[in-house]
Amino acid sequence: MSDTYVAFDVETPNYKNDRMSAIGVVVLEDGEQTTHFYSLVNPEEPFDSFNIQLTGITPRMVQDQPTFPVLWELLQPLLDRGVLCAHNASFDLGVLGKCLRDYGLVWKPTGAYVCTCQIGRRLLPDAPNHRLNTLAEQLGLPLQHHNALSDTRACAGLLQYYRQRADLTQFHRQYDFIRLKNR
Repeated sequence: MSDTYVAFDVETPNYKNDRMSAIGVVVLEDGEQTTHFYSLVNPEEPFDSFNIQLTGITPRMVQDQPTFPVLWELLQPLLDRGVLCAHNASFDLGVLGKCLRDYGLVWKPTGAYVCTCQIGRRLLPDAPNHRLNTLAEQLGLPLQHHNALSDTRACAGLLQYYRQRADLTQFHRQYDFIRLKNR
């Protein structure tokens, strides 16, 4: 049986967490990373100094980058390929949902997802914590934390590890893109 997961991670420009300044996507088909995508995003909103320091992404870096609606034409076919996956998925799904809502883009009312943080709590209960950087280090996964593609690759690596130890369908949840919350 074929299984496809679409890991993704977003970086945001400010505390509102309703726009992206970067996105990374990795498609996993039958446990193998087959597609990698990364883009800076012009959020069309101001940046907070905290977010600049955390991600290294500045307003100047994104001023000539595509906006979310332009990128959506590339992102939607990727995200449609399988079950969504993120570390602390409610954050990334929330940002995605708010971008869709605020730009008036219609996708689907709900989407299946898994959260590698939640799965880690079940499968790696003895980890010191379940932050992405801690789990990546524990499993020897490379990570340049708060770089959207690197975070996504690490998330995909966690999912590959988990996939060999459990039936991931038991961790499938639904995200409501209309109400912007887990179901």
